[in-house]
Amino acid sequence: MATEAWLKSFLSTHGGVAGTVHLLEGDVLKLASSVNIPPPVVKVTEIIPKGKGMAGLAWERGEVVATCNLESDESGDVRPGAKAVNAQAALAIPVRAPAGELRGVVGIAFLGERNFSVQELQAFEAAAASLPDAGR
Repeated sequence: MATEAWLKSFLSTHGGVAGTVHLLEGDVLKLASSVNIPPPVVKVTEIIPKGKGMAGLAWERGEVVATCNLESDESGDVRPGAKAVNAQAALAIPVRAPAGELRGVVGIAFLGERNFSVQELQAFEAAAASLPDAGR
């Protein structure tokens, strides 16, 4: 599958240990691909409505959503630069079609605490834009 090969390459290039690709179908994001580089890091959600979880927030806000903990952070909010409560960081990156509409969300998780700079978030967003169309 094109999305799985792309996701493996994306994870390898950016040092991720787990990743997902959810594509927009109707009014939900549906799982197209999931990769865990041992040990497994995250339970994968197959269908995500707008505004729910990191991917749903990235869709709703139209911007990269970052956290240093997949469960919560010190503020209880998911936001760039959140201070880690444990040693895991993650990003949910919206991917747009050339016309500007959302077509999917790419997720990537890292081991270890990370504070993402604005430049890093922009670089991840640019890299995620190379997501293949997956037959669409």
